[in-house]
Amino acid sequence: MPDPQQLLIFIAAGWLLNLTPGPDVLYIVTNALRSGARAGIVAGLGITAGCFVHVFAAALGVGALLAASATAFTLLKWIGAVYLVWIGVKLLVAAPPRQVADLQALARSEPASRLGAVFLGGFWTNVLNPKVAIFFLAFVPQFIAPDATDKATAFVLLGVLFNINSIPVNSGWALAAAWMARRDAVQRGMHWLDRAAGAMFIAFGARLALSDNPSR
Repeated sequence: MPDPQQLLIFIAAGWLLNLTPGPDVLYIVTNALRSGARAGIVAGLGITAGCFVHVFAAALGVGALLAASATAFTLLKWIGAVYLVWIGVKLLVAAPPRQVADLQALARSEPASRLGAVFLGGFWTNVLNPKVAIFFLAFVPQFIAPDATDKATAFVLLGVLFNINSIPVNSGWALAAAWMARRDAVQRGMHWLDRAAGAMFIAFGARLALSDNPSR
């Protein structure tokens, strides 16, 4: 593990990276706006679970395979791009709430099955993005001491720490979005917010589809 100063830098860098808007943040905010803070927090937990997959896969060498193999990277990125576009299309065609009170009622009565779908949506949004795997391969090793006796274990521990530290940031996004959703103006414009979020998800999917392997 890094020394205390390096560890603080690692934690601070992780928080800044999690504050940066992207598909994960958009997924959390969209669910919190439509279904309340609980759905947004569950979305964030799904994303964190997806990050754990990348951490352990990288430790096992799968991340290195994605970085080295153009075919593996391209296959996963196209699956991820299609998934992001699919989420965007769903938002574009989503029916608007019939009245302002509908959103508040939905947030209070969100069924467990719906929350499970929100969790899985966040999970797959992250798992199917090969750039997340490449990110962990590029970011985490910078904080592993060159003389570390067990670099794989150090990698996993730092990756787990990064993911745990992301939970309060993701929850903060969810709480902020849910607070905004209580404003009448936001609720009345929810239909257009869905359209804007849908367009952004499609744009993220297109950008992922057109991206090159960052390790090349």
